[in-house]
Amino acid sequence: MQNTFHATTILSIRQGDSVAIAGDGQVTLGEVVAKADAVKVRKLDEGGASGAGVLVGFAGAAADALALLERFETHLKDSPENIKKAAVELAKQWRTDRAMRRLESLLIVADKSCSLLVSGTGDVIEPTDGVLAIGSGGSYATAAGRALLRHTDLPPAELCRAAMEVAGELCIYSNTNITVLDL
Repeated sequence: MQNTFHATTILSIRQGDSVAIAGDGQVTLGEVVAKADAVKVRKLDEGGASGAGVLVGFAGAAADALALLERFETHLKDSPENIKKAAVELAKQWRTDRAMRRLESLLIVADKSCSLLVSGTGDVIEPTDGVLAIGSGGSYATAAGRALLRHTDLPPAELCRAAMEVAGELCIYSNTNITVLDL
């Protein structure tokens, strides 16, 4: 029997042109924690609305996610001020390229103007309420993030951290070793 990797909770919360993304640090192999301090969120200094950069978080197979991240960066260089176009181009390539179709990962990308979930099935989803989450603890993080967003005045980075702590306490494939980035 082959062990399967379960890992990750990634959460992004947007309020106007302020956005944050957070990722937990846990990677598990079967029923064992293989790593507790992985970093699954990045800031790309190039691109994004107003040139402020782009935040990216990934869930799924790490090697697959990093390959997708490289391709996203390539598309972003072609359209540095338009992450929607770069995300759509990545999703089209991911869905139609025979080798890329096997990549098992999800991405969240965000800049000052928009947040998007990108999948290998061709989905490019912009949330209505500014909250996006992926990974094993994504549902927990989404619920906590939405509740905090509605009932507190915390900025996005603090909202992400608090919601990720809730998810890390509930999801056995997540932890509370959290990395938060913001724009």
